[in-house]
Amino acid sequence: MSRWWTETVAALGDLLPLPLAALILLTVALLTALAWYFFPAWVPRRLPRFTLPRLRLPRLPRLRLPRLRRPARRRRSDPPPVRVPEPRTPEAVPADAPGLADRLAAEGRYAEAVRERLREMVRLLVTWHVVEPRPGLTVVELTEAAARARPQVRPTLHTAGAIFSDLWYAQRPATAAHDHRMRELATDLRRELTGEEPR
Repeated sequence: MSRWWTETVAALGDLLPLPLAALILLTVALLTALAWYFFPAWVPRRLPRFTLPRLRLPRLPRLRLPRLRRPARRRRSDPPPVRVPEPRTPEAVPADAPGLADRLAAEGRYAEAVRERLREMVRLLVTWHVVEPRPGLTVVELTEAAARARPQVRPTLHTAGAIFSDLWYAQRPATAAHDHRMRELATDLRRELTGEEPR
């Protein structure tokens, strides 16, 4: 290896003076270093494009194949509309027809009968526009709201709320006397409300 290098330098020294050969090698090394540092900025982004002249060929007619139509998907049949029965007005209910509360009391389910009678009282208050229908209204809030509009209903609703709370919150056993008292209170409330014409 060293002999090859010695012979190459000796042959180069015969062609060029040694200082000039060193200067050429230094210049080549400097240009290589600059090209390496600034790569790829010196590389052209676009190379020249050589285009061939376009040959105009006669147009051939397009072949149109018939489209294959997919079978239409069967739509799921809509469920039949559910008919919601219209609410029965008080005039449409016969006077001797037993209500849900009466049926529950006849079965001996007095606590549920008391709850249903309180619901009937709330429906009566909403029908006569004494209170606004609000879900989650407690018995105390119901009494206060109704008493603000009609002060005469406060004692009736307070007593009905106390009976309901004793049976459902205090878990006391319900008896026929509780149901009978709630029936009387519902009748009193109806009488107190029907003393005036509804708004």
